[in-house]
Amino acid sequence: MQHWSRIEAFVEVVRLGTFSAAARHLKVSTSHISRLVSQLENQLGVQLLYRTTRQIRLTDAGTTYVEHCRHLFDGLRDAEQALSELQDKPNGLLKLTSATTFGERFIAPLVNDFQCLHPQLDIHMHFTNRPVELIEEGYDIAIRMGVLKDSSLIARRLCDRREYIVGSQSYFRQAPRPHTLGELNQHRCLIGSRPNWLFEVNGQRREVRVEGRWSANSGPALLDAALKGLGLAQLPDYYVGPYLASGELVAVLEPFRHHDTAVWAVYPRHRHLSPKIRQLVDYLAANIDSLLPNNPLT
Repeated sequence: MQHWSRIEAFVEVVRLGTFSAAARHLKVSTSHISRLVSQLENQLGVQLLYRTTRQIRLTDAGTTYVEHCRHLFDGLRDAEQALSELQDKPNGLLKLTSATTFGERFIAPLVNDFQCLHPQLDIHMHFTNRPVELIEEGYDIAIRMGVLKDSSLIARRLCDRREYIVGSQSYFRQAPRPHTLGELNQHRCLIGSRPNWLFEVNGQRREVRVEGRWSANSGPALLDAALKGLGLAQLPDYYVGPYLASGELVAVLEPFRHHDTAVWAVYPRHRHLSPKIRQLVDYLAANIDSLLPNNPLT
């Protein structure tokens, strides 16, 4: 607004009592403050201040005008405060996607807890094992597993994730335990959502394509098949941990286990990250370990 600086100068002179104090507060010269107030008086066609060498005093018109102007500045401060609170407070719709089983067991309870803290937030969670195009499909956050592909997205590590090659005691009564990756082609392999199993050889990532007569895109189904002795499976710790601890499943090829298959929160790169994304990701990172089972082999 063209005359806003004139009004601000007048209000500060009245509030602080002198032109020089108002000038110091607004970081301009005293003469500039005096000129702005004079321009305001000329604009309004009334005298707002009586000026003497020792003090200033409001005219009747000045008294009336400054009271209305104070309401304007109070309203402005309230508006700025409301905007600041809005920027710090999660609000609006938050859309999150995650792999089905991990999302249902570990992510959903934490997101539900987060909404209890922020009931004004609208939540939409979608669980699927298919790759989701985060930006194209309109999601704010994706929870992803394993080694991430390079992308323009931001990734925040939430927790470790260890994958094991496991077989049941009954399976190993029928077949020898493998000690090299080359021996996998001699075993019945249970294939999950990907045909390649991930390993680490001499510090380098290595993928081995496996084959078998059984496949499913379901972690619980894969676990059940492994427990029933149908073959070897590669499964993460949160599936197999209790069964490794009880001895129902046996881990093999441990020297080749990949050590950097974490769980990540992935979200688009924004110049100003919204509070709903920032605070939920912080909440997940701070609390997810409390829900995960202990690793029996570390």
